[in-house]
Amino acid sequence: MRMRSLAAVGLAGLSLMAAGCGSDDDDSTSTPAASTPAASTSTAAEPAGKEIKVGLVTDIGGLNDRSFNSLANKGLEDAKSKLGATGRVLTSKSNADYVPNLSTLAQQKYDLVVGVGFLMADAMGVVAKKFPDTNFAIIDVDQASLKGKPANVEGLLFKEQEGGYLSGYLAALYAKDNKITTISSVGGQKIPPVDHYIAGYQAGAKAAFPTIKTLNGYSQDFVDQSKCKEIALDQIGQGSGVVFQVAGQCGLGALDAAKEKSKLGVGVDADQGYLGAHILTSATKKVDVAVYNTIEAVQKGTFKPGVNTVFDLKTDGVGIGKLSAAGTKYQAQIDKVAADIKAGTVTVPDTIGK
Repeated sequence: MRMRSLAAVGLAGLSLMAAGCGSDDDDSTSTPAASTPAASTSTAAEPAGKEIKVGLVTDIGGLNDRSFNSLANKGLEDAKSKLGATGRVLTSKSNADYVPNLSTLAQQKYDLVVGVGFLMADAMGVVAKKFPDTNFAIIDVDQASLKGKPANVEGLLFKEQEGGYLSGYLAALYAKDNKITTISSVGGQKIPPVDHYIAGYQAGAKAAFPTIKTLNGYSQDFVDQSKCKEIALDQIGQGSGVVFQVAGQCGLGALDAAKEKSKLGVGVDADQGYLGAHILTSATKKVDVAVYNTIEAVQKGTFKPGVNTVFDLKTDGVGIGKLSAAGTKYQAQIDKVAADIKAGTVTVPDTIGK
């Protein structure tokens, strides 16, 4: 997941340029998705519908974060292979790139421009008002919270706390059985999507093991892995046996710390079990599905700007990744908790400490 912030974009200093400041990238693989938050079962070999142009602007984490931005790009790649869309990705190196990158794609008459993340909220508000005839979507931002409430933007939101809850519940079950009294989380910047994950993680852990201690820290960074690794090492020094990373590319450093110290890690956004046997599971967020669905809606003429679409556990928009060998014994318990969340008998908080 990549997390991002409403940190001052410095709108006064940003100009609506014709040329984007970011670089082009196009390097992800693809699988199908659907027009609802659940994954698609379509296997059509030939793309259907009119050809459309889709532009994607990453946040500063870039496509190598192995989670949030790379998932968004995967959604675009899926649409290119399954829907016949054409696409362009502009990578943002700093917050100052957001306005020119979004503007470039709008000026080039893309049918849909997708902004990846919370960091881009102020810039999206500016550019969407400047280009009212362009369709925009933004991940992790409530459309109604955008400055000026532009009517041509759809917000793509996720109940990250639900995946966090399942991960925390699993981590605590493992901790209890292995005489571990502390687990932890490493966030990037303190923004809503990050805190939703952490709130769910802590609540799930307390539900499974009421006396467990939970540690949390913020790197204030989504890129520099050394910052997250340092925080995780400090938490491990305080007794943490499971470390949850909620910091995108930076968070890979936290997972590396867990591996180095023979502890377990929990990945974020994408299923990061491929990193090794030390990954207990991951709190997943189907950004690729959200991007694909939005592209498909534009192609079909059913795109609904001016509102939000919310992806949750019930619609398979968030969840939990594959459980490692250390976690498989708890699969039935996790499945039961997931069913309770879907049924509404368990309410997951989205605020830390609630």
